Amino acid sequence: MQELERIPLLVPDIPAPQYLLPWLEKVHATRHYSNFGPLVCELESRFAQQFGLPQAHITTVANATLGLELVLQALALAPGSRILVPAFTFVATATAVLRAGHIPVLADVDAHCWLLTPDIARQAYSHQRLDAVLAVATFGMPHDMQAWQLFEEETGIPVVIDAAAAYGSQWLQGAQGTLVFSLHATKSLPAIEGGVVVSSRPGLAAKVRQLSNFGINLDAGSGLPLGTLSATGTNAKMSEYHAAVCLASLQIWEQRSLQRKALHTDMVAEMDRATGQQLRWQKPGAAGSIQAPALLCAQFPDEVARNQAEQGLAQANITTRRWYQPLLSDMAVLQQRCETLAVPNAQQLSRTLLGLPFFMDITPAQRARVAETVARSARRSGLREAPLATAAL
Repeated sequence: MQELERIPLLVPDIPAPQYLLPWLEKVHATRHYSNFGPLVCELESRFAQQFGLPQAHITTVANATLGLELVLQALALAPGSRILVPAFTFVATATAVLRAGHIPVLADVDAHCWLLTPDIARQAYSHQRLDAVLAVATFGMPHDMQAWQLFEEETGIPVVIDAAAAYGSQWLQGAQGTLVFSLHATKSLPAIEGGVVVSSRPGLAAKVRQLSNFGINLDAGSGLPLGTLSATGTNAKMSEYHAAVCLASLQIWEQRSLQRKALHTDMVAEMDRATGQQLRWQKPGAAGSIQAPALLCAQFPDEVARNQAEQGLAQANITTRRWYQPLLSDMAVLQQRCETLAVPNAQQLSRTLLGLPFFMDITPAQRARVAETVARSARRSGLREAPLATAAL
């Protein structure tokens, strides 16, 4: 029997060569390839315009993970500070905390929007010392920045949003805050690799910029000789080539984001029809919905149904992924260095969530094959309505 064509999980949506070439020619013409070149500065200017901030409040970095690490360093927290982090997130959120010299305190997420919310953070803060919060825009779902600003004002604790997958969805919304975006190849605004830090906090982005250049002082008015280390940083600068790819991506981003949104809506509807609406999907938070989805994640009523679907899809040569699994709290390397709070909703997600294929060029035939395979597996497992965890308090 001929094997079915493999359906991949993700396919990066990098601009075609004709969009890249004019930008690459600019790089070649200037012979400036790194160290805050003209295209990096142009890209930062574009981001500053989008977020309505002075350009000094924006800086690019080599990737979002280093961006998170340097933001935590720039906050000048005491060594060993306790940073509240969701247990349900990618490992880089926790490793950035550890590499910055702090302790991740792993907390639960809301059962419906899958976010570590200000209410969850308040509950955690009422029982132990916290020195900062590193919340995550899970799968690109935006946070309510007005609510987080109120949390900061009430507690005095700085909040950083790991908005890795949330470009186009997560905004400051007129509030004070710090956002770190990823420009990885699998994100909705790809630079192949890179990140951007957006912060209304005075001086924070500038400090991250300095730390991304080893911590070298380039400010003649600082009182330090130029070229002197003002802090121990690292090399986390974005290259001109990656800036070129990102600028090309920006040229087509609005059209592609609308296409992503429409595709996601259609595929959710197809899955609902195929399964009789017995799956659950990430619900919008207080700040609204995802504007440029990069993933398709379905929550099954129970672990048996999830596992049955996973096996059926694998047999049909359809790629899936257990996103953010195992939980951070279940990873042996992290257990020794983190503190974990009660995380019932995160545990429920880890037992029932499955990432399904989602990419811009997925064909109608591939979409139908995914939906029918999930429905067939559901019928075999006796999929039926089941109560899901309630929102964490």
